Amino acid sequence: MGRPREYCGLFGVFDCDDAVEKVYLGLYSLQHRGEESAGIASSDGTRIIHHKGPGLVNDAFTPQILKGLKNPHAIGHVRYSTFGPSNIDNAQPLVVRYSKGEVAIAHNGQLLDAGKLREDYEVHGSIFHTTSDTEVIVHLMAKPSHVEKPNLSHVLNHLRGAFSLLFLTNDEMVGVRDPNGFRPLLLGKVNNSYVMASETCALDQIGAEYIRDVKPGEVIYVNKDGLKSEIYCSPRRIRPSYCIFELIYFSRPDSKVFGESVHLFRKRLGMKLAEELPVDADIVIAVPDGGNSAALGYSLASGIPLDYGFIRNHYVGRTFTQPQQRGRHQRVELKLNAVSEVVEGKKVVVVDDSIVRGTTSRSRLGLLRKAGAREIHVRISCPPHRFPCYYGIDFQIKDELIAANYTLEEIEKFLDVESLGYLSAEGLLSCTSSPRNFCTACFTGDYPVPSEASGKKISKREIKGRKSVTV
Repeated sequence: MGRPREYCGLFGVFDCDDAVEKVYLGLYSLQHRGEESAGIASSDGTRIIHHKGPGLVNDAFTPQILKGLKNPHAIGHVRYSTFGPSNIDNAQPLVVRYSKGEVAIAHNGQLLDAGKLREDYEVHGSIFHTTSDTEVIVHLMAKPSHVEKPNLSHVLNHLRGAFSLLFLTNDEMVGVRDPNGFRPLLLGKVNNSYVMASETCALDQIGAEYIRDVKPGEVIYVNKDGLKSEIYCSPRRIRPSYCIFELIYFSRPDSKVFGESVHLFRKRLGMKLAEELPVDADIVIAVPDGGNSAALGYSLASGIPLDYGFIRNHYVGRTFTQPQQRGRHQRVELKLNAVSEVVEGKKVVVVDDSIVRGTTSRSRLGLLRKAGAREIHVRISCPPHRFPCYYGIDFQIKDELIAANYTLEEIEKFLDVESLGYLSAEGLLSCTSSPRNFCTACFTGDYPVPSEASGKKISKREIKGRKSVTV
């Protein structure tokens, strides 16, 4: 409810006859991670060709385009930007030529120091062709003192923040994860070809075997000689801080992320929610699709029957991957409908994964009132969002976070519900297998990697003035 917008999805295959087709299918499975644009870059070992287009994967690629891209090595990207202009120039993979040859880059995350690095390069005459923070990586790679280095490690040590990266050169695919491991990136294999992806659901789509997650602070090189792995940073910098919101909301329920089954994790959240915030009610319903697993858990733990109180129109795209507020609201109006025969005269528990801005929650809950619900009790399977995220999620302005600016009672009144309850931070982390390895900064204000922004209040004007961050 009032959900954040998403970031990006990565998928790459090396040394496979139908690599481009497999990347296309992998991106299809990761479409939930971004609907703004899609792109594929491929190589035959001598040159890189690429195509990028706006919208969904099937809008960006036709059979003819895919045929023209056919090569044995390929990486792909679906994009959503947290802020900045939404245009095709910022679509990825970003393909450039520098002194070492051609390279394609796909990025999921947000660089904390990108603005400063960009300004430094521009002062010394560098020209940027996009407004994406990803282009900063290219300029770091092209810097003469960095070109002399034997591999990427020196460049990667200049980056701070959240970044999972895929690189494709003429004859090599490289996967990188930041020292905190904020964003997921995993390694798989299909037949004898290595695959890298953001989520396991994309591996399943092409029949690939999951091998392991790329480790925080790790770079993996895949070429004709096989696979080589190294830790590119000091061990002291490695501090696992996995984004808990991947499990709460972003990832597909059929994926395994950070070692956790997403569906089973969300189901445990619902069970813990019922334990912490019981209510006398007739039925439990989910806000689809994000609340489905947690609602099942709440129903099982409470003994209250689960039913379909909302029906989703599946021909409307995922609302909160839309980059413009107006587009999101238009889709919200088309997306859900309440089932009056289910909720009329009933005391209803509504389970959802989050309330961030609260911009759409009231209208959705109003549908239940209109359908005749007697009481509405909202239960959220995560703590209140009281702090901005600077690691690639689109709630970077504290003034826009409803829980940061209003009391629980005020939010209840705004939503026009009988009660509202959030899962505790302790309850949330108790549902993970490794509670200390997750970033919960948006709930607690404890930022694993401090940024200049984390210590001050950011205004909408400042956000509008920034360059785009591609996530």
